[in-house]
Amino acid sequence: MPLHVPSAPAPAARSVLAALRAPATAHRGHAPVAADGGGLSLEIEHPLPVHELADFGPPNSAPYTRLTGWRFLLREKDAPAGSPAVGAAETLLTSDGWAFAYFCGGPYVASSQRALRQAESLPGLHQPRLLSVPRLYMLTLWLHGNATAAIDEGAPQPSDLLIPLAPAPPGIAAHVPHRADALLPLLTRRSVPATPLLRSGR
Repeated sequence: MPLHVPSAPAPAARSVLAALRAPATAHRGHAPVAADGGGLSLEIEHPLPVHELADFGPPNSAPYTRLTGWRFLLREKDAPAGSPAVGAAETLLTSDGWAFAYFCGGPYVASSQRALRQAESLPGLHQPRLLSVPRLYMLTLWLHGNATAAIDEGAPQPSDLLIPLAPAPPGIAAHVPHRADALLPLLTRRSVPATPLLRSGR
């Protein structure tokens, strides 16, 4: 089933395109380059809103998330359809609106593409988002069941699907769709610091 991919805010997209044209020293991180060190002609695709799991809340309550940015995959303009992305760019919401933050690479780029392909083969219509879990250094593809929901609203619903990107924390299978009501309690338990045992005096 095709995904209901939301449109990114125009200022966010423009900020990334401007960063791609800027000198390398004008931004944080580096845009991908060709094997010979030359520049690549890049375009942006697959914009995804990035939500942060900011607070798990008390047991059995809905987790609190907030929209923190938009991430765009980068691909070569002349590359065949379906070619691997060569990097990603992220924007952040500032007091002046959406602004370019940084370029990034690493395993999450390819993993994001793989998870999106997985999502397209699942039944039902979903709105794809990225859900970041900073406490666990984890990123998941969040398939929101309400395909027309406002991008800046909503927490994972019990029947929403979460696909952990690789690398995932130990004990959590990457690229396996998990229902939110099954995965989030596990993340909650892992995020709570262990209480030290108190030794009784004699």
